[in-house]
Amino acid sequence: MKICHIALGGCLTAPHVNYGVTEDTGGHIAYVLGAARAQAARPETTSVEIVTRAFDAPHLGAVHAQEVQDVGPKLTIRRIWSPNRGYLTKEALSAEIPALVTAFLADLRSRADRPDIIHAHFADAAELALAARKTFGIPVVYTPHSLALSKTGAEACTIRITRETEALKRSDATIVSSRDESDVQVDAYGAGLQARVHRVAPGVTVTRRPDRAAAGAMLRGLNDPDRPMILAVARPVARKNLVGLARIYAASKALQARANLVILAGQHQTAARGNAELQGQLASLKTIARMPQTAGRMALPPSHRPQDVLALYDAAARGGGIFANLAVHEPFGLTLLEAAAHGLPVVATRDGGPCDIVSDLSCGLCVDPADHAASEAAMMSLLTDRTRWSAASDHGRTGVARYDWATWADKVNDIYAAVQRPMRGGAYHNTRPLLVSDIDNTLTGDRAACGRFANWTATAQATFAVATGRSVCEARRVLAKWALPEPYALVTSVGTEIYLRNHNGRFVLDRDFAKRLEAGWDRAGVMAALKRAGFVFQAQVEQRRWKLSGFGTAQEAARIEAYLARRSLPVRVVASHGRLIDVLPRAGGKARAVAALARRLGVAGRNVIVAGDSGNDADMLEAARPDGLSGIGHGIVVANALPEVLTGLPHHVYRSPLAHADGVLDGLARLGHAQPVKGQTAALEAAE
Repeated sequence: MKICHIALGGCLTAPHVNYGVTEDTGGHIAYVLGAARAQAARPETTSVEIVTRAFDAPHLGAVHAQEVQDVGPKLTIRRIWSPNRGYLTKEALSAEIPALVTAFLADLRSRADRPDIIHAHFADAAELALAARKTFGIPVVYTPHSLALSKTGAEACTIRITRETEALKRSDATIVSSRDESDVQVDAYGAGLQARVHRVAPGVTVTRRPDRAAAGAMLRGLNDPDRPMILAVARPVARKNLVGLARIYAASKALQARANLVILAGQHQTAARGNAELQGQLASLKTIARMPQTAGRMALPPSHRPQDVLALYDAAARGGGIFANLAVHEPFGLTLLEAAAHGLPVVATRDGGPCDIVSDLSCGLCVDPADHAASEAAMMSLLTDRTRWSAASDHGRTGVARYDWATWADKVNDIYAAVQRPMRGGAYHNTRPLLVSDIDNTLTGDRAACGRFANWTATAQATFAVATGRSVCEARRVLAKWALPEPYALVTSVGTEIYLRNHNGRFVLDRDFAKRLEAGWDRAGVMAALKRAGFVFQAQVEQRRWKLSGFGTAQEAARIEAYLARRSLPVRVVASHGRLIDVLPRAGGKARAVAALARRLGVAGRNVIVAGDSGNDADMLEAARPDGLSGIGHGIVVANALPEVLTGLPHHVYRSPLAHADGVLDGLARLGHAQPVKGQTAALEAAE
């Protein structure tokens, strides 16, 4: 496979990147290089090239005018020129995109070794990639890195938003890093755009042998450089909130008494050149550093090398310090992984990708960056509680191995393969049985059973679909994690979204079903009523256009349903797992969604089979009727089902004595659509 990455902004070179030398020379370059190196190391990869923009700016390095740069085995950086030969910021680059499109297409025309797939980073690069697809038919994968529209109300440039919307709509697949990106940010661009979004965590590249002498040089000016350190590493842009962190420190006698503050805010001399925002941020930081209470306790190194950053991570960890990222919004947070890899606990913004990292690794605390008191308390907690500090340090150091570029490349190459050879939609065998199964604990839970189920889907004269409480992106991620096949259709978010394949094999939202839900759904009114009722909402990433999710028992769900009914708000309230509550439009739910899917595919109700294990599966299992008049003919309950789903279950719904995917296969065998599950004879005989 020949892979082409396109990343136009910043100073992209290798192996030594001068991070922070400009405002756009940041984490996305580390991402592109880490991804490309991992892909180049794979045996099936013929070549990997990174296409970026050439420019002539000697103060940033002569290499950026070099058209071809060999980086390593099978890995090359290729630079293309535009009429403006100087360095351009991301905003200024916008005007050059048409010329870069022309140059990129001309370069491809001149070559016999065109790529098999193009992976575009940011929407400006996607414009080049989509032009290449139109001309040469090369599939396009898009990674946005940072989207203009987010729940934080970030600065919105109309041209950028238009480009991002087009990239999300037209790319064959979109790869993001965090749930905030997949389930919140992308959703802001329109319903249905998440259908082709995949969440794949990036890797982290860390040298384990830092130059410890380098740290000392970076800490000059501190009265006592051996004290614990609060370390921050970010570009000096407003959304990174470095000034906010400095102000919290300057106002806190407790933090000043306990630790030094060290902020590595890019390369001051070059990063701020001609950029008013960066100049203002650096000026504010320097002013705070000169305050009487911070002088000698706060360091702002004006320049650094890559090895200096590693040395500071190492020094902060050895000294019992912490890493702080209080960004207003952080799409992912590679610096958090770097800190964790060194055993440095983190205090991070709860807005964006850091929630995924901190939750996954248990390596620190997440806070509201606007809440200065909470941020101060979190930093003091880790600095003073040695038991908590040690646990976070150990968890981060040992767990960060899960963020591996080789693993990323493995998953992403599967996505590449899928967009090159998509499962086609369109014509459908409507005489075949349609199995619609829940995912979590119905199919998942036993890897061997998952393998047997995958083998069944490969040969069965039946169609596989899923009905899950998860979002479409999370559903696909979990299926991939358990090596389960991608289904023909997805019913997601507790039966409020249906995704079908179009003639190109792309998943698209069933807008007819969406219109039915929207007709009777006052989302704002329901949300306001839920707040008045004391509803405990789940995280923002769990909220959907037609689903509001919270915590509570079945009794609490009944109370909420009655409360909303008294206020003439027609909803469906679903309780599951003894602690989760979902509030849906009255026309929603898995039973109605599965019946709508069957009608859309032309499958007779008696040929529809559903399988599940928990409360949010109850309505589709209870709707099962052998005559299929409800739109569902047969139901299967696996042996590990929760008690909540068994109450009121029709007698004709099959309760398998086998658990997880084996239980589904057993139910299919009873209906004549699968062979008996091998190795489970004793369990089956005992159930007779």
